[in-house]
Formats: sequence, structure tokens, C-alpha cells
Amino acid sequence: MDIREAKRIVIKMGTSTLTHKNGRLNLRRMEHLTRVVSGLRNLEKEIVLVSSGAVGVGMAKLDMPKRPETTREKQTAAAVGQCELMNIYSRLFSEYGYKTAQILMTKDVIDHSEREKNVANTIDTLLSYGAIPIVNENDPVSSYELEFGDNDTLSAVVAMITKADVLIILTDTEGLYDSDPNQNQEACLLRMVPEITPEIERMAAGSAGKLGTGGMATKIRAAKMVAIQGIDTIIANGERPEILYDILEGKPAGTKFLGKG
Repeated sequence: MDIREAKRIVIKMGTSTLTHKNGRLNLRRMEHLTRVVSGLRNLEKEIVLVSSGAVGVGMAKLDMPKRPETTREKQTAAAVGQCELMNIYSRLFSEYGYKTAQILMTKDVIDHSEREKNVANTIDTLLSYGAIPIVNENDPVSSYELEFGDNDTLSAVVAMITKADVLIILTDTEGLYDSDPNQNQEACLLRMVPEITPEIERMAAGSAGKLGTGGMATKIRAAKMVAIQGIDTIIANGERPEILYDILEGKPAGTKFLGKG
């Protein structure tokens, strides 16, 4: 579809976009993000945020020197960080007259049609009341079997459940390059990917950062998931949240992966 006509939009913010390298929240960027999202809501766009950052924020709050390796520590950091994250989102969005709602999910939602329907209905109702749903994985109660593993996958699931028009994944890179731009100065940014082929997946090979759990490979996997349902995906640099305006105005920004059909 013409992205300028997109009404329901799922936006995923990565940990590297929301936090500084020390794990503490990048408040300036969050302020910009909430202003832009509020501006999109004023244009009658329906926005669902999938927000990373809870574990990273909890790490900083608890003075953890590195990302937790045990489930117990990860869940502890998430419990502390999620509270801090939602408190800030609520205060920032309230400045523009918008309400927020927290939705925490585990992977079993997609294994049970009734739970999936409940999530879809809740988000639909929140949007009808003008609220901005903010989704994250329910880390404090999650187990290996119930983990999405990364919020790129979670954002794809949310986009499918809510029948979104487009999925936007904001990260710390401009999009998908044909080779690693950190090692090859001649690397070329791909603006359009009509189909995710094995070659495209090989281009995305890489590792996650210190605070995040996903790399480009998980973003490509998310794009592939939603493409099956005809949903386009844009992967772009979230350093400047105003890029959301560019994306939804159809201007060149990031890498666009076309949905099928």
C-alpha cells in the first residue's frame, strides 16, 4: 500500500535508540519521540509502540556492570526498568494530552487463539479511546519457553495481531546495507527490498549490541514474518525521531521491505 495512506502503525524502538551507552535513558530522544508520535496521533494515525529498554534501564538503576546473564537477574532488571520506563512515557505523553497504556506479553499469546483475540481487542479498544498502547515482553514472569527472545519478533507479532498497515523498526543504523558499513566504506544502503531472499538474510548477519538482544538478522526475520500478511516494514535510524514524518510522507528513509500481496 501507499505508506502515506497508512492508518495503523506499529513502531518498535530499540534499546540503542532509547538509551545512552551506559544504559540510562536518553531523555532528549524520548522527548522528541513522544512529540513526534503525538503529532502523528493529531493526524489521526493509530500508533502502537513496542518499546525496548526495560532491562537496560533496570541495569543502570541497579548499578549492574553488564547485561544480566542469569534469568533471575534479567527479570529483576526488567521489573525495575519497566516501571521507570512507563512512568517517563506517561509523563511525556501527558504533556501533549495523550494517555498511555502498558501491555506486557509472553509468547504463549500466539499459541492460544483466545489470548491473541483478547490482546487484539484490548489494543483496538485503547486506540478507540485515543490511548497509545506501549507493548513490551513480560520479562519478570517469562521463561525460556514463553520468551519472544527479542522485541523485533515481538513487534512483528503485534503488527500481525493488530492488522497494522506498516511496521517501522527504529534502530541505530540507517537500514540494511549490502555489506557491513563498519568494515566496508563502499557499503551501499538498500532502499527497497521486494522479497527477503537467502541472500538478503546473509547480508543481515551480525551481532547485538551491549544492551540490546537483537541485531539486523532479527529485524529481517520480523520483516519476513509480517510480509506474509501483506504488511510492509521499514528499518531506519531512530537517532532523529522526526524520521517518522519522512517515512509516513513517503520520503526516502531507511530500507523498505515490501509485504506480499
